[in-house]
Amino acid sequence: MPGTCVIGLQWGDEAKGKIVDLLTEHHEIVVRYQGGANAGHTVVKDGRKFKLSLIPSGIFRDHVRCVVAAGVVLNPGAILEEIDRLRVQGVRIEDNLTISDRAHVIFPWHSAEDRLYNNIAGGEPIGTTMRGIGPCYRDKVGRSLAIRFGDLFRSDLHDRIKTIVDVKNRIFRGLFDELDSSMGLAGWDADLNADKIHAEYAVYAKKLRPFASDTNAYLLDAVDQDRRILFEGAQGSLLDIDHGTFPYVTSSNSSGLGVAAGSGVPSRFVRKMYGVVKAYTTRVGGGPFPTEQDNEIGSRIREQGNEYGTVTKRPRRCGWFDAVAARYSARLGGVDVLCVMLLDVLSGIDELKICTGYKLDGVVSDRFPSMIEDLRNVEPVYESLPGWKEDITGARSFAELPKEAVNYVKRLGELLGRPVEIVSVGPDRVQTIRVQG
Repeated sequence: MPGTCVIGLQWGDEAKGKIVDLLTEHHEIVVRYQGGANAGHTVVKDGRKFKLSLIPSGIFRDHVRCVVAAGVVLNPGAILEEIDRLRVQGVRIEDNLTISDRAHVIFPWHSAEDRLYNNIAGGEPIGTTMRGIGPCYRDKVGRSLAIRFGDLFRSDLHDRIKTIVDVKNRIFRGLFDELDSSMGLAGWDADLNADKIHAEYAVYAKKLRPFASDTNAYLLDAVDQDRRILFEGAQGSLLDIDHGTFPYVTSSNSSGLGVAAGSGVPSRFVRKMYGVVKAYTTRVGGGPFPTEQDNEIGSRIREQGNEYGTVTKRPRRCGWFDAVAARYSARLGGVDVLCVMLLDVLSGIDELKICTGYKLDGVVSDRFPSMIEDLRNVEPVYESLPGWKEDITGARSFAELPKEAVNYVKRLGELLGRPVEIVSVGPDRVQTIRVQG
């Protein structure tokens, strides 16, 4: 059975969780393959809202096994909080969740580094959530100071933590010689304490051990058994560490190119790629945003779409749909079909604009720039379409949408060069339209 993948084509927050939840009905396994607790997926089921960060959005289907794969960086405390919250909400966890023993673990020194280095860098913030995710990936690549989930169950864990803490404390003390304490680690009493950290993580290990597994073997066996696997991307393609708007990106391959490396399943087994976009564009944190509307339109979209971070609660920057950026992401990820989300948010706006090109140094192009300064200096070229006044949240078929909404959706598909398969007109499962033809 061919695998399926869902990725975001913008700067994240595209409502991928809803699409994963819908598609999970037809799959046996859902895999989260990259990122950390900085991702926020919201699923609305029967009017109830569920917020996820690390656990795959397939957790609401009893027949589905959810896998947190090796490419994820794991905050043990955060995932335990998420598990407890879901249990209270009546969601079954025990037999449905598996965590890779190869996943790298976030420790207190990673969060400390996040705050410290962010202050040292100064200037425009890159958008880090200060959860230690980037520093954890840095140690993963550096190897010598990294700890994986499976290492939490080893008898030499305390010695390993002590070695790393000694190194980190020397680094922090050296940096503090140059910095005022108000800039970085204010709130830490003194040096990191290896005994205290080990005691805390030993408790995490005991609680999480039932979920630990060699997920590479599990997923490769599933492929051999022709089982139906759904891969769930986190963040968005424009935040990809290698192919996004560097340096205003995340620390992993958040485009479709990260599926194989993060999950351990060869990419040739992914036969259908869903690209998810909002009907407009949003961004969190710093970095160029050509179609941003820092005005009444942007504020209206933010309030109508409740554009505040699922995890951070930060207000998102809002603007018109950027077809240049989304087309780039669709090509990069090998996207087959599109899902257009939050179309209902645009109801009541008389004139809608779509960015179809960038003007740079007097030349108009439909290519997405590779260098951040070029993106910062482009002037968006817009085409305008008439909006609609009707409330479309009750529409359940494409034919029930106003003609202006239909034309808008079709134009997005034309500009991205992919057919639109799903349109969302509200957060609930039932507020979903399957496009025919």
